Amino acid sequence: MNRKILIWSITAALAGFLFGFDTVVISGAEKKLQLLWGSSDMFHGVIVIGMALWGTVIGAFFGGIPTNKLGRKNTLIWIGVLYTISAIGSGLANDPWTFAVFRFIGGLGVGASTIAAPAYISEIAPAKDRGKLVGLYQFNIVFGILIAFLSNYLLNNVGENAWRWMIGVEAFPAAIYTIFALTIPKSPRWLLTKFRNSEAIGVLKIINPDQDPEKLMLEIKDEMENTVPNENIFLKKYRFPLILAFLIAFFNQLSGINALLYYAPRIFEEAGLGESTALLSSIGIGVTNMIFTLLGIILIDRLGRKQLMYICSFGYIISLSLVSAAFFFSWEGSIVPILLFMFIASHAIGQGTVIWVFISEIFPNHLRGFGQSFGSSVHWVLAAVVPSLVPILFSTIGEGMVFLIFAIMMVLQLLFVIFMMPETKGVSLEELSNKLIKERNI
Repeated sequence: MNRKILIWSITAALAGFLFGFDTVVISGAEKKLQLLWGSSDMFHGVIVIGMALWGTVIGAFFGGIPTNKLGRKNTLIWIGVLYTISAIGSGLANDPWTFAVFRFIGGLGVGASTIAAPAYISEIAPAKDRGKLVGLYQFNIVFGILIAFLSNYLLNNVGENAWRWMIGVEAFPAAIYTIFALTIPKSPRWLLTKFRNSEAIGVLKIINPDQDPEKLMLEIKDEMENTVPNENIFLKKYRFPLILAFLIAFFNQLSGINALLYYAPRIFEEAGLGESTALLSSIGIGVTNMIFTLLGIILIDRLGRKQLMYICSFGYIISLSLVSAAFFFSWEGSIVPILLFMFIASHAIGQGTVIWVFISEIFPNHLRGFGQSFGSSVHWVLAAVVPSLVPILFSTIGEGMVFLIFAIMMVLQLLFVIFMMPETKGVSLEELSNKLIKERNI
């Protein structure tokens, strides 16, 4: 693999590290904040926790605009700036509304990163390595999650303002990432869609000095000739990739993954573990997530995206059903962490590894940013709604019923994988675009 492509991919994927850290770092502080500010379950879930998620929704919804207009690189730089501002501001906040505003700003960075980073990596990667390189984004997400859990555990006893350190420490990696993002080149495919041919050729020669850049330019030109000015992803010919993006994002969140990550310590405490043990078990979730994501990245270009989704679907169904039974029948608390580790492993090797790769592959070059924006928006609307409702659902219908609903959703995901999901491994972006648009136009 070209060393420079690997370095650029890792740099862009570091946006995922901040995504994972920012998303989960709140789990160690959320109970303390609820007690500190005397928030109701509704206010705590919707405002203190939920505002960051709604920021993510807005970032995902509108992130396709700067990704296409300003370019993938410039958008990645601004994402780093948003993370830095959010970490400093929320760490210094003295009331829930100020805290929520700065967390909202961080959410904008999270949402936009799910568009710009996978798009950038998919457009510089060779087809044979595209899965594992885009998968680096997901690996960095789970690495960020692990470091957030570990950071929360280490900072938990530094004093009554421990939560400030938990939240604010993110400013350090955010600033470092922003500097790194300045060093990567612009995406050659984005440059070609803007008719900046000479700049694109220069980057292509670095990416693959043994390949004639004119060949890729001709492929992109052929693809562009099948488009009309100012078209959008909602045209009939793009309906199939649009449905695919919607469904994979829908099922990703209806597995309950974000609800578990945000409330892991609380769920473990509800299952009978003490506070310290619950935080330590959360670190176990982070370790499991990282190990199986790494395994998924190794396998995604070998087995393919669809095979990994089969594995995760069965793992989801088994683990979620057993977690539900554990709460219904009051099984020993120690079994719940084991079952949740199985759930995390299933997610990491399948949905976690596949989703951002798959969405970055199925739309044509000139609409990739907007297509990813759509898929990410579906993902993050549900990521905002589901965790925001968890405290209320746990106190009304109970933990067992909540996990049973998640299990039923995963049965439906399995049907989606069997009957609708195409395999995308090893196919060039231009060839894949033609296949999904022309052959599967419905």
